Amino acid sequence: MIILSDLWGKQNSDWVTDYIELLQNKFDVHFYDCCELGEIDTRRQTQELIHQLFLMGGIERAIKNLLEKEKEEVSVIGFSLGGLIAWKAALLGLKAKYICAVSSTRLRYETEKPQGEIELFFAENDPNKPGEDWFRLLRLEKYIIEKENHEFYKKKNRVEKICQKLIAGKN
Repeated sequence: MIILSDLWGKQNSDWVTDYIELLQNKFDVHFYDCCELGEIDTRRQTQELIHQLFLMGGIERAIKNLLEKEKEEVSVIGFSLGGLIAWKAALLGLKAKYICAVSSTRLRYETEKPQGEIELFFAENDPNKPGEDWFRLLRLEKYIIEKENHEFYKKKNRVEKICQKLIAGKN
């Protein structure tokens, strides 16, 4: 299983260790820093600037670099921007049999879905999550995490629930 970071990459991502620890018992886990894939320097950058750097070519570079690294069939869990990168990479040839996108709000702009199994997790209080029409149009199910905001995936109790869902689905 591939884990794709959020916008921050390794920076500010101690929470990723919780996912790796829980998933490595069931999967061969490999972590990718989306900033490294996108060739984005996060030192002394604000969240807004990092976001803009991804929009101005970083997403495309991350997809290209991921496609160069992963040639075999994979399962992917991507957080926020990482979910978008997984989705787009799958549309361009990543052999993703399974994609789990967590808080990947930029998916709301996508009009085509990749092949394979897709699971989507969004926070109830995230104003940027896709609307109901988007889910209907693409014929996708979603899991809404009640009373949470965009970065719910960093909370220990949410990590455990998401990992339990992933593990249960793969047995």
